[in-house]
Amino acid sequence: MVIITLQRAKCIGCNYCVELAPAQFQMSKKDGKSVLLHSKEKKGFFTLKSSDYTIFDDSIKAKEACPVKIIGIKQT
Repeated sequence: MVIITLQRAKCIGCNYCVELAPAQFQMSKKDGKSVLLHSKEKKGFFTLKSSDYTIFDDSIKAKEACPVKIIGIKQT
């Protein structure tokens, strides 16, 4: 299982996550912040749980590129 989390409120809209992991992230046209696709929100954290391990590498690249460090990735 791959678990991705995003603290969307802290996003500065740099677009790195979308460029590196477009299958998981896109930019909101409303406020210019990142959206973690197919995620569920709880207390400001958006979480995606996926059994598709192919998303892990791109998601790690997005996490490392994020200048405000609001993306978390776990593999179980």
